[in-house]
Amino acid sequence: MSINIVKPELLAPAGNFEKLQAALIYGADAVYFGGKNFSLRAFGDNFTREEILSAVDFTHARGKKIYAAVNVFAHNADLDALNDYLKFLDAAKVDAVLISDLGVLSLAKETNLKIHVSTQANVTNFQAAKFFSELGASRIVLARELSREEILTIKNFCAAELEIFVHGAMCISYSGRCWLSKFLTGRDANSGACTHSCRWKYNLVEETRPNEFFPVGEDVRGSYVMNSKDLCLLPYLDKVIQSGVASLKIEGRMKSVNYVAGVVKVYRAAIDSYFDNPNDFKIRDEWLDELDKVAHRPYTTGFFLSDGKPTEIYSTSKPKRSSEFLGIVRAFDAATKLATIEQRGKFEVGQRVEFFQPTGKTFSQTITSMRDENDEKIFSAPHAQQLVKIPVDEPLEIWSLMRS
Repeated sequence: MSINIVKPELLAPAGNFEKLQAALIYGADAVYFGGKNFSLRAFGDNFTREEILSAVDFTHARGKKIYAAVNVFAHNADLDALNDYLKFLDAAKVDAVLISDLGVLSLAKETNLKIHVSTQANVTNFQAAKFFSELGASRIVLARELSREEILTIKNFCAAELEIFVHGAMCISYSGRCWLSKFLTGRDANSGACTHSCRWKYNLVEETRPNEFFPVGEDVRGSYVMNSKDLCLLPYLDKVIQSGVASLKIEGRMKSVNYVAGVVKVYRAAIDSYFDNPNDFKIRDEWLDELDKVAHRPYTTGFFLSDGKPTEIYSTSKPKRSSEFLGIVRAFDAATKLATIEQRGKFEVGQRVEFFQPTGKTFSQTITSMRDENDEKIFSAPHAQQLVKIPVDEPLEIWSLMRS
């Protein structure tokens, strides 16, 4: 069977309403979110029922799609509330639900909701994909532990759409099915309360010497033995698209607005560029530079290439970035060339800043003056979410990001 190549959906994370807005404005075709319960990001902002209704309206008004993560492994005590929540999502006109538990899937089938099988369901072969398809799933989010060749094989045997992760944090455990956090802290990753124990610094202890800690690493910084790199398949986007997958997913419901906007815009530009001219597609340095500006750990291609390169970082668990997020452009007055910035990081007069726009070009300039909401002259903006007016050299789109 030949692979049918279609332009894949670009699917972005929405940790809260602001991030949902940013994802769609910067070019995502669809977003996924979690409610206050039953998704695997209990420590995120997540969405109330009222916010879900607003999010659906905002998304659908732009002709785009919105999916709800309902991917917990449910216990008996969860089922009544889950059933009520699924009915609410159906009435709210959410486009699909992401599910990993077969019991939850059976409840979802009693609604009109489309069913997407979550990566937590651990689909690693075509028989599993076919099984979920026959149960009524319209899309399978494949396990991250698959090579391109395995994805192609599953595509040949499965009628359902396939979705894969192309960017974001990786989990040390198979498809995120981890019990380390619950064992060490009592907080269950499979119920959305992961403490990211794999990112911690560990030492070796011999049982008869309980107070003596021996470093595992080979340098003074210690060793983060289970600390994974971040996934980035942008350099191989042509091969990803040629795999025939229907949706390219960005991880990051816990990440910042800056992260969501930057990563989405890069992948939007790259996908569009490929379909404009597949035979002459090239990865641009500016795309890679932009991915370096958002907070990230060293990048890896994960299992996609089957190249055997290590996917862990042993020196530090801290992410890096080459720029600092300073604020969001909330208004622009074309007559006065004044931009109103909602502050997210400290900035001051004389500082060199960069403006990253949803569709326009990125440009840099120096801040020459600043005024607060009362039109009083100020020299720095130290207060969180303070509104500040600054003159800018070029026209600016609303939702542009200011960075250092």
